[in-house]
Amino acid sequence: MPTITLQVNGTARSIDAWDPDMPLLYALRNELGLHAAKFGCGLGQCGACMVLLDDAPARSCVTSVGAAAGKRVVTAEGLGSPGKPHAVQAAFIAEQAAQCGYCTNGMVMSSVALLARTPKPTREQAQQALAGNLCRCGSHDRVLRAVQRAADAGRA
Repeated sequence: MPTITLQVNGTARSIDAWDPDMPLLYALRNELGLHAAKFGCGLGQCGACMVLLDDAPARSCVTSVGAAAGKRVVTAEGLGSPGKPHAVQAAFIAEQAAQCGYCTNGMVMSSVALLARTPKPTREQAQQALAGNLCRCGSHDRVLRAVQRAADAGRA
């Protein structure tokens, strides 16, 4: 069985890849025990499975482990910790930007990517960056406030 090495949250992690076309999401959740990225639609349409791949948001349900090999993969677990959350995570907590929480991973990861490339985004830029993340609970306004809070903190 071939082994694929992934650079996940700053650490080289090897997995037995019985199929290099296996979704990265399955490797993260089932092989590496990282559960922040969620299985939502499985079609790359909802954003629940979002990770950063070389600092760009990527839907791990439609990205293969083979395609991720040799790239930096960052999951929400790699952003911060409960005791010292990333600025975006702290802003989401402060704004209570999660209701059911299922979309939160994707919203956070997309927000981190946005703020890395646009440190002071307009509301419209934030809306555009988050447009591919579905939320059925209606926490969009709180999410946008969290993005603004993180941008204002200047630590994203």
